[in-house]
Amino acid sequence: MIPVTQTFLPPIDEYQAQVQRAFDNRWLTNRGELVKELEEKLKSYLSVDWLTITNNGTIPLQIAIKLLGKGGEIITTPFSYVATTASIVWENCTPVFVDIHPEYLTIDETKIEQAITEKTTCILATHVFGNPCHIEAIEIIAKKYGLSVIYDAAHSFGVNYNDQSIFNYGDVSTCSFHATKLFHTGEGGVMFAKDKDLQHKLFYAHNFGHNGPLAFHGLGINAKISELQAAMGLAVFPYIETIIKERKYVVEQYDKLLDFSKIQKLKIRANTEWNYSYYPIIFETETTLLKVQEVLNQKEIFPRRYFYPSLNTIEYVKGQSMPISEDIASRIMCLPLYVGLELDKIEEICSLINE
Repeated sequence: MIPVTQTFLPPIDEYQAQVQRAFDNRWLTNRGELVKELEEKLKSYLSVDWLTITNNGTIPLQIAIKLLGKGGEIITTPFSYVATTASIVWENCTPVFVDIHPEYLTIDETKIEQAITEKTTCILATHVFGNPCHIEAIEIIAKKYGLSVIYDAAHSFGVNYNDQSIFNYGDVSTCSFHATKLFHTGEGGVMFAKDKDLQHKLFYAHNFGHNGPLAFHGLGINAKISELQAAMGLAVFPYIETIIKERKYVVEQYDKLLDFSKIQKLKIRANTEWNYSYYPIIFETETTLLKVQEVLNQKEIFPRRYFYPSLNTIEYVKGQSMPISEDIASRIMCLPLYVGLELDKIEEICSLINE
């Protein structure tokens, strides 16, 4: 069987050595030695000044929306994982959808301004498949109207844009450390901010609002990551460059072997150092996609329709029509991509699709 992705697992003895440290310390949660060490390693690798790792990749979005959304309207993309929209609704804000660019698949920055109302508080945009949004344009709009910017950068670990980490943009950026991601802690996430006051608010919000054991800065929630999750991150961390290199190899083979006369690939924005996180292809019609999916499944190959459906169509929001997002969502599929995917399997996948 060839799944759409496969979790990278470090050698078990290296993970066990990290877990042993937690056992020796008799400290399993509440920001122990391993969590703090992982944060320092990630800050150095990503060239960021501040980050806080969390127990999953959705709760940083919820915390950011809680602090910046103020119960208002949040302009967002319909083409993302459901957590992006769900977080807005969960925090009692209203998602206002803006359609996407047909090649980059990120929010269409030229359509944002017309969606702004007196109730708008934030722009929440997704770097889709690690492909950066038009950050410069979004920043100009946000400053013009006094809006906060939150980036859902769940897929963007290791991505650089204009020679700096993608996480250095926006008021808050978030990333997922889920087991399916390029870098992972089994289950986890992280949030980034550059403003020191906002850093402080994000940090105490992720730990019940604590200011020491007996006092509180304000409202918070339990978003802390455990030492056991951090142990996985520390065991995976030495392999980051290997992971990116091997994923790049798979992407290069797809680029070489697929016939692009009837399929479209993702267009990566200029000045981007990409991380090879996903390999989406867009078919001419949904009928063709379903036929290809059926043929691949018969061979025990399991790509994924991702992202589907367009989020403006889900039951609890029912937003206005987003023609481009709805069209792309119906025709896009992510191909298998992971460390260890052999060339003969890639060739089989490409041959079946081309046929």
